[in-house]
Amino acid sequence: MQLTVADDRTLEVHDSTNGVEAPLTVIWHHGSPQTGAPLGPHLRSASARDIRWISFARAGYGATSALANRSVADGAADVEQIADALGLGRFAVMGASGGGPHAIAAAALLGDRVFAAATFATLAPYTTEFDWFAGMAGGGPALVSALQGRAAREDFEATAEFDGESFNARDYAALSDGWVSLDEDVQLAGAAGSAALIDDDLAFVTPWGIELDSIAAPVLLAHGGDDRVVPAAHSRWLVDRLPDAELWFRPRDGHISILDASTLALDWLVQRGS
Repeated sequence: MQLTVADDRTLEVHDSTNGVEAPLTVIWHHGSPQTGAPLGPHLRSASARDIRWISFARAGYGATSALANRSVADGAADVEQIADALGLGRFAVMGASGGGPHAIAAAALLGDRVFAAATFATLAPYTTEFDWFAGMAGGGPALVSALQGRAAREDFEATAEFDGESFNARDYAALSDGWVSLDEDVQLAGAAGSAALIDDDLAFVTPWGIELDSIAAPVLLAHGGDDRVVPAAHSRWLVDRLPDAELWFRPRDGHISILDASTLALDWLVQRGS
């Protein structure tokens, strides 16, 4: 469905129950780049637990209107408008990779409407308190270029090529088996252009517009020990700075295979939403 929100922007939203209420609702924040379409493993796992699964396209992705110079916090405003339009009271948020910061922002800015948050391979806010780029494949060149501003990030994108060392064997196995729908969606999003991906990267390395210590909801951080895209140091840094957080560390997982924890985490959410 498409929702018209403030400033006549359009948000593309997917609702697994087509408006039918359920005991628990989860709003999913997709990675970078994706279209916001729900992924098969999530739909199956949510249905098995009677969870209403809502996903949406972040600004500039899919049919969602772009938003100039958006911050991570701007994504929380979109979540609030989706929740209002769908008549949602309390709900949980989840996000993977580039969706992780946006899920954290929703928990920070939407108060007690968010009863819990879960992230998978999330970035931490850019900081010099630890080596933010250490362990990223190739040194994280896309994000390094984003630190230099939009023009530098766009110049990098013009010549960028995927580094096959970004994923480990478990990641490639996941993409060819359980998470085929993710691979297909990434390809679809990439074919639409890189503008939204660049907007994401710029948002990640500039102030997010939130205070981590304001998050009252419990936060689950799941991270793979062999993640070569966003190393586990990011979640380790976050778990020490969030008021109520726990870390699921999976030493052999990479950036994609950690998504298996996202289906398991639904039980964690059910326990906190009951």
